[in-house]
Amino acid sequence: MEPGAFAIVVGLLGACLVALILVLTARREADQQRRHATDEVARIRDDARAMLADAERRERRAADRERELATERTQLNELERRVRADADALADQQRSGARALDKAERAAARTLADADRAAAERLNDARAQARSELESVGGLTQEEALAELTRRIADQATNDAAGQVRRAEAQARRTADGRARRIVASAVQRLAVPTSAQVVVSILPLPSDELKGRIIGKEGRNIRHFEALTGVNVLVDETPDAVVLSCFDAERREVAQVTLEALMADGRIHPQRIEAAYAEALEGADERHDAAGHDAAERAGVDRLHPELVRTMGRLRLRSSYGQNVLEHLVECAQLAAGMAAEVGADVAVARRGAFLHDIGKALTGQVAGTHAAVGAELAHRHGESVAVVNAIAAHHDEVPPATVEAVLVQAADAVSAARPGARRQEIDVYVERMGELEALVAAHQGVRRALAMSAGREVRVVVEPDEVDDRALPQLATAIAKHIEADLTYPGEIRVTVVRELRASATAG
Repeated sequence: MEPGAFAIVVGLLGACLVALILVLTARREADQQRRHATDEVARIRDDARAMLADAERRERRAADRERELATERTQLNELERRVRADADALADQQRSGARALDKAERAAARTLADADRAAAERLNDARAQARSELESVGGLTQEEALAELTRRIADQATNDAAGQVRRAEAQARRTADGRARRIVASAVQRLAVPTSAQVVVSILPLPSDELKGRIIGKEGRNIRHFEALTGVNVLVDETPDAVVLSCFDAERREVAQVTLEALMADGRIHPQRIEAAYAEALEGADERHDAAGHDAAERAGVDRLHPELVRTMGRLRLRSSYGQNVLEHLVECAQLAAGMAAEVGADVAVARRGAFLHDIGKALTGQVAGTHAAVGAELAHRHGESVAVVNAIAAHHDEVPPATVEAVLVQAADAVSAARPGARRQEIDVYVERMGELEALVAAHQGVRRALAMSAGREVRVVVEPDEVDDRALPQLATAIAKHIEADLTYPGEIRVTVVRELRASATAG
């Protein structure tokens, strides 16, 4: 065989071999896919069988549940039928009972009406018999007996009412007086204020005796010029090592004091220097007012005041009322009102502010017409104070009704500060006149034999005629006198009224 033919044969055999291998490989893969498909079909068939079995089980359970529901529905229908029957029976019983009760009530009403008529007839007979017996025994007609019975009942009612009033007053006095004393005492105990006494002189100590000659000047030139310029009397030889400035105008005296202090500190005292120091003292008056107002507000615990109010309050340091410095009085009132407000649960800030500002109008009463309460209230309102504070200022002398508890506390603080021992001094003639007015007012009441003012006018003893005023009328008379004093007299603090009825009998053994 030729080499070329052999090579062809060999190539054909190789191609056949390759084709055979490919066929075998394809057959093997086809078998594997067939087996895999068979396994997948078997798995799907098993899953389908399992799902079918589960569905059959669910269907059986649903059928069982439906049978159970049908049974329960049947039982509920039967129960509903029984309940309806019981309700019908109960309704029938209620209707029967209502009819029986109605019959019984009508019968009872008829019986009661018959009994009432019989009792009324017997009572009328008994009253007629008793009336005839009473008239025959007592010698009184029916009208006279009724009048006597009415008088006795009225007297008994009056006695009972007086007793209840006495008991109520005693109970109120025990509770209200005790609580009021505790509140006021608690507020006062927090203070440590000095006894205030405002005078008409200012005393300046002299650093050295040689200044006395400088103040007087050559032939009294300096002292005469100082007095003419300031309007203040200067007393040099009255007090050793001191100069006394005397003037009823507190503002002029204060300016003169500042002027003299500046002159003594400088050492140069002559008419030109006196005029310069006096001008500086006048210019610094507003600064001194502001400083005094801020200091007082800080001590009183009051903040956010209008600058004009602060300056006006500072001017009150030169004012006095019955010898009591007005600015110190306002600081004390603010502390008292705040303490009492804290005790009773009121607004402490409003009470403190109203008490501190309540006499601010005294700095303007010489310039503006009206009472110091009205002027102060208008000034506070104009500078942005609250309605409660303005009412407390306007009402502290009862010129307008107090609208808040804080306004009443301001009145109480004002009275406590003014009435405490040593706070104020009064002229003897004013004191005697007030005592005489108090005794005359009390003596004007019917049945009063004598009235005695005691304890500096804070207590009045009333002696009554025993034949005109009995024991039952004593509380009413004491109350009437107290109300009369409140309405017609002006006084600090409170006045206690004690009514005394004394019946004496005497005999002589011979």
